[in-house]
Amino acid sequence: MAYRVAIIGRPNVGKSTLFNRLAGRRLALVDDMPGLTRDRREADVRLGDRDAVLIDTAGLEEGESFSISERMRQQSEAALHDCDLALFVIDARMGVTPGDEIFAEIARRSGKPLILVANKSEGRAAEPGFFEAFSLGLGDPISLSAEHGIGMSDLFDAVETALAGMDGVEGGDKAIDDDASEDRPIRVAIVGRPNAGKSTLVNALLGEERMITGPEAGLTRDSIAVDFIWKDHALKLFDTAGLRKKAKIKARAEQLSVGDALRAIRFAEVVILLVDAEHPFEKQDLAIGGLVADEGRALVIAVNKWDLVADKQARLKELRAHCESILPQVKGVPVVTISALSGSGFDKLMQAVFDIYALWNRRISTAKLNRFLLDAVDRHSPPAVSGRRIRLRFMTQANARPPTFAVFCSRPDVLPRSYVRYLENEMRSVFNWPGVPLRINLRKGKNPYKPGG
Repeated sequence: MAYRVAIIGRPNVGKSTLFNRLAGRRLALVDDMPGLTRDRREADVRLGDRDAVLIDTAGLEEGESFSISERMRQQSEAALHDCDLALFVIDARMGVTPGDEIFAEIARRSGKPLILVANKSEGRAAEPGFFEAFSLGLGDPISLSAEHGIGMSDLFDAVETALAGMDGVEGGDKAIDDDASEDRPIRVAIVGRPNAGKSTLVNALLGEERMITGPEAGLTRDSIAVDFIWKDHALKLFDTAGLRKKAKIKARAEQLSVGDALRAIRFAEVVILLVDAEHPFEKQDLAIGGLVADEGRALVIAVNKWDLVADKQARLKELRAHCESILPQVKGVPVVTISALSGSGFDKLMQAVFDIYALWNRRISTAKLNRFLLDAVDRHSPPAVSGRRIRLRFMTQANARPPTFAVFCSRPDVLPRSYVRYLENEMRSVFNWPGVPLRINLRKGKNPYKPGG
C-alpha cells in the first residue's frame, strides 16, 4: 500500500524544493517567482520503509472566482482531500502570515493528519518565525531547510511516526522518549588533527584496509563514507581529512579537503573527535570540538594510542577534568580511550556512540519541562533588572537533534546569559543529559498553548 503525502502551503514557501528533496531528483521547477507551480505533481517515492505517492501542490491563496489563483487553490484543496498525510509548509524567515493562518484553519478542518514544516530555517533570521509557528495550533513545527537538506532526518522521523500510526505499527511516544529510527544507519564522522589515526581507526572497525594509512600527515583528502554493521547496529562512517589551523592551509587540495570535512561534520549525527594520547587537547582539538558543538552534533572524544600511556588511571582522570573545562558547552561529553592499531577499546567507543545518539534524539514532554522550570526558578530566581522582575512563564521542546527548547518570558532581551547557562546545567542534572549540546531560545510572550495567551 502506497500512502499519499501532500505538500501544501502558501506560494513561494519552498514546497517544490521540498518535493524535489524528498523525491531525490529535480522534478518540479524551482524559482523565487511566486506561483510557479500550478498543477499537482506526483512522484513515487520511498519514505523510510514505506512506498508513498508524494504530491506537490500549487500555493494556497485566495482569488476571485474562475481566476487562476482560485483554480490553483481548488487543486491544492483537492490534493488535501485525497491525501493520507499533509505537510503544511511555512516560510520561517517571513514568519506566520494571515494567509498561513487562514489555510492552517482549512487544513485543520480537513481532519487529515498534519505535520507542520518551518522551511528556510537556516540561520538566526529564521528563529522568530519558527517560534511563531507554534501559534498555528498544528503541533510542534519541524525546523528544516529543503534547499540545503538541513533537518530532513527530523522530517523523515515525523513522517515515519505518522504513517506507522496508520498501518497499526507502534510509532513510539515522540513527546517523551527517543525518536530514532533503528532501520536508518547512524551517520558518524571521525574528525581530528592530521595523523591522529582516523583512517587506521576506520580500517580497524571495518576489519579491512579500506583507507590508505601511513605516517605521512594528510593522506586522506575526500570524506569517504562506508556502511558497516556493529553488533546489529547499522552505521555510515565518514573518514575525513585532518583539520589544521586555517593559517597553515595553503594548498588548494587541502582547502577542498577541509571544506569536505566540515561538510561531513554538518551532515553527521555523531562526531568522534580523535585525539592523540601523547599530545591531547591541543588548541586545534579545542577548535574542532567547539565547531562540533556549535553545529549541534552529538560528540564523543576518543583518545587514541592509549597503549603508549604509562599511568593510565591518573592520565584518564586528568583528561576528563581538562575536557570539562575546555568544552563547557557539552559538559559530560564521553571520553573513551582506544588503540586503533591493537583494536582495544572499540566496544566502549561504539557503546558511547549509541548512548550519545539516543540522548541527542531525546524529547521531554511539555508537562515535565514546565515542572522543571517551576522548580528551577524556585531554587534560583532570575535577577531583577532595573528593579523589575523577569518572569519565566512557559517552556516547551521545539526540536531534538540537538535538543532545542523555547522559554517564554516577560523580558528575554535582558535575561542574563549566565541564567540561561544555569537552566542548561540544571537540565543536564535533572534529566540526566550529559555531553549533548542543549539550546535554549528565549521568546517574549505568555504560554502559547493557553487560550488568549
